Amino acid sequence: MRWVDFKDSVKRFWEDFKHQKSGMFGLFFLIVLIVLAIAAPYITSPNIPKEWQTGTAWVTNPKNAPPAWENYFVSEKRASQVEYTIDDLHLSKTQNGSYTVYTMTFTYDMRYDIPPKDIVITGLNSTAKRPQDNPLVTMYVERPKENGLKYNSLMLLYNVQLPSSGVVQLAYTQEVKSLIFYWLYENGIFTLPMQLPDSLPMDMKMMYLTQQVQMNSTLYGYYQSMDPMKVIFGKMTDNGKLRTLDQIVNSPEALQGTYKFTIVVTVPSDVQVDFSNFKVALVGRTYGLLGTDQYGRPIAVGLLWGIRVALAIGIAVSVSTVLIGILVGVTSAYLGGWADEAIQRFTEFMMTLPVLPMLILLSLYFGGKINLKQLVFILVLFGWMGTTKVARSMALQIKEQTYVEAARALGASTGRIVFKHIVPQLLPYAFASIALSVPGAILSEAGLSFLGLTSNNMITWGQMLNAANANGATLNGYWWQVIPPGLAIAFVGLIFVLIGVSLDTVLNPRLKRA
Repeated sequence: MRWVDFKDSVKRFWEDFKHQKSGMFGLFFLIVLIVLAIAAPYITSPNIPKEWQTGTAWVTNPKNAPPAWENYFVSEKRASQVEYTIDDLHLSKTQNGSYTVYTMTFTYDMRYDIPPKDIVITGLNSTAKRPQDNPLVTMYVERPKENGLKYNSLMLLYNVQLPSSGVVQLAYTQEVKSLIFYWLYENGIFTLPMQLPDSLPMDMKMMYLTQQVQMNSTLYGYYQSMDPMKVIFGKMTDNGKLRTLDQIVNSPEALQGTYKFTIVVTVPSDVQVDFSNFKVALVGRTYGLLGTDQYGRPIAVGLLWGIRVALAIGIAVSVSTVLIGILVGVTSAYLGGWADEAIQRFTEFMMTLPVLPMLILLSLYFGGKINLKQLVFILVLFGWMGTTKVARSMALQIKEQTYVEAARALGASTGRIVFKHIVPQLLPYAFASIALSVPGAILSEAGLSFLGLTSNNMITWGQMLNAANANGATLNGYWWQVIPPGLAIAFVGLIFVLIGVSLDTVLNPRLKRA
């Protein structure tokens, strides 16, 4: 075919395809998906595939948190995720003898009915070579003023050593509870059998306080059941009257307003501190566009990166299976005789194999975790037979045409007849079949991933559903872990079905509309 004829054919095809509204709809969203797949490393981070498998990468994220926009549909507003980097903090540096003191401050506007779940400090790196030289971190918070409360300022951390790449999660740090209890004691919320002298150092006060609390079963019960974040961001008074310890711990009420946090980092003068990766996260009870899973991984990030695998597997498998199926079917039809019988019997044998058990057995052969290349190979191995049957039936009609007989009479080789005269007649069917085969390939991958048979090195929607199932998402009401991946699979399948049906309509003369 000459280049001019090819261009004319493409132009005619496009003119016909433009009138297929469903096809244009599918093509538009396919382009959007391709753009998102290419842009995923730039929208998020190129390290996401590696970080997806490590829990430490998501330590600042809440676990099983619903989307932030869910606050618009509930009566009690839950805190959203807020993160502060060194660029968001007011940093000052002073010298105190042989120590360097860094002071950082930031404010947090607490306007929710349910406060943050945790406060996490991470990314503080230093050149300390000995454990005793690691930075000492002290943290204070100045709460909104309350009438009837003696002290509004509260110490949250006191000289906690933080090694490089270390993490402090205040909600799970026992010292934080002790400091909160000491603050409640100072404000007269409860009393101790033995008063704590003001002259004692803070670490001695904490030791005596903890001992007395543990000896009192009532106080110790409150100590154990207390949610530190609900106390830090909770009301201590009602109309100027102190609330009881039971009310503060068991019936907390959020204290809305502006909270000012101060973080003091103390290090020996010969130790350098790197704040470039420093982060303070007020871990929300809601997160982002689509929430998080049980590991704190953002569902939206998983969906975005899952586009790559879905398109790669769907297109690779569908193209390979259709091409192999057409070549085998056409060859079988043209050769005829015993060759045709042998090929068809083998095809029927492959069709009778139970695919799912075979896939499970092959996954065990590959070590229980199928990677991307192996998955494509397996799906192609069990996916070409249906196309072969259709291609054979079409080729049986085409090979009886006059131009094929003429080519055979002129001495054309089998290969030339097959590839020059028969296969081109099957291309309209091939293009439509490729588009229509993509959803099946994506569903097969999702099914295998849901069963836990694919490699964890891939981010796929099927694996997200597998993680949701292991987390009991359906039973626990974590709808955001189930519905988005399921809809993504269905939506991509719909896109290719619309494109495939439109291609079939345009390329198949019998289906063409006037």
